[in-house]
Amino acid sequence: MSINLHKNLKGKKALVTGGSKGIGKELVQMLVEAEVTVAIASRHPFDYPINSESSPIKAAIKAYSIDLAEVTEIGTKINEIIKDLNGIDILINNAGMAYTAEIINTSLEDWQKVINLNLTSVFACTRAVLPTMRSQRSGTIINIASIAAKQAFPTWGAYSASKFGLLGLTQALAAEERSHGIKVMAICPGSVDTPLWDTLAPEIAANFDRKAMLDAKTVAEMIMTMLLLPPNATIQELVLMPNLEIL
Repeated sequence: MSINLHKNLKGKKALVTGGSKGIGKELVQMLVEAEVTVAIASRHPFDYPINSESSPIKAAIKAYSIDLAEVTEIGTKINEIIKDLNGIDILINNAGMAYTAEIINTSLEDWQKVINLNLTSVFACTRAVLPTMRSQRSGTIINIASIAAKQAFPTWGAYSASKFGLLGLTQALAAEERSHGIKVMAICPGSVDTPLWDTLAPEIAANFDRKAMLDAKTVAEMIMTMLLLPPNATIQELVLMPNLEIL
């Protein structure tokens, strides 16, 4: 991407959930290289090499330890981040979890855990930033969904339901907020080689060729493209797939 395009983001303030690894980590580096002040909100935000002397990152990165599964506490904590940043221009709802089991074997506890992190936490983070974005009549919210938001897969029922819900939330928000100058978009990647796969049982993960998956950096670059669109343009949903026989 050109430096001139990056100038469109210079001085902006962004919040990236789950920004310490995977897609979020790649995106944080791209944002700060564009001179955006970035807040990372995750359970392990300090995994990111903040202020490393060898890092090319020039803009500030702020780390906030937040367990986004604790959905009742999110609003208060996000408001504290906004106050610390003195505003918010960009929200990237990236945090999420994988889960595999047939519906018949999915406990209510596990179901709620997946829905809370993959969907309800996005709702809570978004509600927290909207008053500020509405007051300044500008802002961009990008939700990281999945191809599982467009097509459900066996043993991925809870995950698919959470991502289908996320896409519905994105569409409703986009319709509600465009008159306030706020863009709400979603990206639906196919399989991406991130640490998320390490959380699955070995027999499940073995069914996927991680070398054939999308690279996290590629997905982050597409998110940057979405952020760099002019004010009068938006991408409601972007489906990004590996160019191989893999989901």
